[in-house]
Amino acid sequence: MLSLPKVERGHQATPLSLDDFQPNLAARASLLALKDAGFVLLATTNQPGLARGYLMRRELDRMHDLLRRQLPLDDILVCPHDQADDCTCRKPQPGLFTEAAFKWHLDLERSFVVSDKWPDAQAAGLIGATSLLLRSPWIGNGHHDFVLADLPGVVGRILQVQAAPVLLMDQV
Repeated sequence: MLSLPKVERGHQATPLSLDDFQPNLAARASLLALKDAGFVLLATTNQPGLARGYLMRRELDRMHDLLRRQLPLDDILVCPHDQADDCTCRKPQPGLFTEAAFKWHLDLERSFVVSDKWPDAQAAGLIGATSLLLRSPWIGNGHHDFVLADLPGVVGRILQVQAAPVLLMDQV
């Protein structure tokens, strides 16, 4: 979503070098609208290639540096573990989100998680955040709050939900 995906044999392929990495500049306007509304913009990413040895940390840092220069992100949080490591930061576990909440003093129940993959929506559900998925082959059948066609639609929904008045009712 923040980078243009490369698909190989029906799966998203992780770029392994800066030469393979392409930020999604079409996302810039939508992200700026969220920044203007006062949102903290954080990216979270599973990068098992670090643990498996086929992605070098220096290359990932170079890709993230380019992403930060071209998109208005406040931070990028990385899980460097393989699925077999059974860590709490690899999505669909919520560890990256709880780390972000601690570091950035966030109320996770008032936060939004935007993705095109089901593990992110599952992790959002575990922390009480609202999940918004971009329609893709990777959204799965699990829980998600919203599925929308594109990032401008996602941003519109976030701004709509954020601005909605809260109704509290006492059970009589």
